[in-house]
Amino acid sequence: MTRKILASGIILAFAFVLYAQNANKPVTIEGYIIDNACAGSHVKDPAFGERVKKHSTSCALSPNCAKSGYAVYTADAKLYKLDEAGNKSASELLKDTDTKVGVAVTIEGTIDGDIIKVTKITEKT
Repeated sequence: MTRKILASGIILAFAFVLYAQNANKPVTIEGYIIDNACAGSHVKDPAFGERVKKHSTSCALSPNCAKSGYAVYTADAKLYKLDEAGNKSASELLKDTDTKVGVAVTIEGTIDGDIIKVTKITEKT
């Protein structure tokens, strides 16, 4: 019985170490920017992916939408909220872009659950 407990403890410790190593692994993801207010009200829509691609820059910059923060919707249908630094970078990018609808981006950072901690965000052209 003691051996089983010890073996289980070692396996759990090993699994935790693997998880911790991958938790802060840098990633690069591509997708479309949408504000959290619009994402939250339309995420259950079956055509959400197409809606994100047609989301207007002016909507994302409107006061209520901008205040909600931003997210990126990926080609594999995942929605990641941006951290505070990412929200600031996304806001600046949206203000500076000439794109009126469907701002495609590449984001570098680390993923923590459904949040991406952004180190760099650039518009895809």
